[in-house]
Amino acid sequence: MVLLIGNYAPDRQQSMDRFAVMMLDGLAAAGVRAELIQPEPFFGRCRYAGGFVAKWLAYIDKFVLFPIRLRHRLNSAPALVHICDHSNAIYARQIRGVPVVTTCHDLLAVRGALGESTDCPASFTGRLFQRWILAGLRAATLVACVSKATLEDARRLIAPREGKPKLEHISLGLSYPYRRLPTEEAQARLAQFSMLGPETPFVLHVGSNLRRKNREGLLRIFARCQERWNGLLVLAGEPLSDALRSLGRQLGVLDRIVEVPDASSEVLEALYNRATALLFPSRFEGFGWPIIEAQTCACPVICGDGAPLPEVAGDAGLIHPVEDEEAFAAEIIRLSDPEERARWGAKSLSNAQRFSTEGMIAKYISAYRSTGAKI
Repeated sequence: MVLLIGNYAPDRQQSMDRFAVMMLDGLAAAGVRAELIQPEPFFGRCRYAGGFVAKWLAYIDKFVLFPIRLRHRLNSAPALVHICDHSNAIYARQIRGVPVVTTCHDLLAVRGALGESTDCPASFTGRLFQRWILAGLRAATLVACVSKATLEDARRLIAPREGKPKLEHISLGLSYPYRRLPTEEAQARLAQFSMLGPETPFVLHVGSNLRRKNREGLLRIFARCQERWNGLLVLAGEPLSDALRSLGRQLGVLDRIVEVPDASSEVLEALYNRATALLFPSRFEGFGWPIIEAQTCACPVICGDGAPLPEVAGDAGLIHPVEDEEAFAAEIIRLSDPEERARWGAKSLSNAQRFSTEGMIAKYISAYRSTGAKI
């Protein structure tokens, strides 16, 4: 049996939660018995706590109570423990007698804590925490990196000695079976958004307000198009911050922005199908899940040239340095031509075939067995 360790639910790490469920369901479909456990909110449920106090109550749940539960669960002797998010690698040092696999989605926060420029600055306690995570990664039997770029960071920062831990590249698959939809079905799913009529063109961004996601650049790119293209900008994910809303107002584009917070997979699938393109000018990423989600729906992708985005987008990506905002804008205008969008959409579909969920699960099972686990 594979024991999967997931994330603390109140942290709302949605992509990490999706990955843990992907592993649980995928292993079951492949005939491998698995169980998912995660830190439970006990002290973190205190309704009167906020800010600093809430954070430290959550630490008690994650770093005091959960290790006790984990030790108890290990008494049933799982064949292997898989820590689904590298930010929980600290638990690896408490696991004895069974192989430990940790999925490393990125090392951006670790790099930031070490003083590298990744748009992930760290406080004093944050630097200590990232060092703790790095020590946990070194204690794993195998670290699976989701991109070649993350693998290179791992080789440099984890610095395996005598082959331990083993480092391996295993790309992500899709957390939802995104696909091309009939036009009518896609539009029906978007009927709740009055600004998104059947003939209304738009570009799509999926992400948050984190600095590394470069929403400032996103707004400036969109503003460069407003005299040449009568489309909208749809933001799926976190609503704009006050500062970004002010920037949008200054640029004169705020009234052409549609926000879709907490979009369901079904709505997101419809947005990918309808969008002129996915606009993804991130400065730093560990993988870039929205790229393959969009490409699976034949949605062209315009993205930055920082690793690993070109690795993921492949020859179907329209790739530019994030500083070249005019080039991003020019690609939006280019893809407003239906023939151009169709051509890049076909290339996108072809590239997306490299990232199957079944293939990802098969590689994990092979990795598990390479540790000596009887799976």
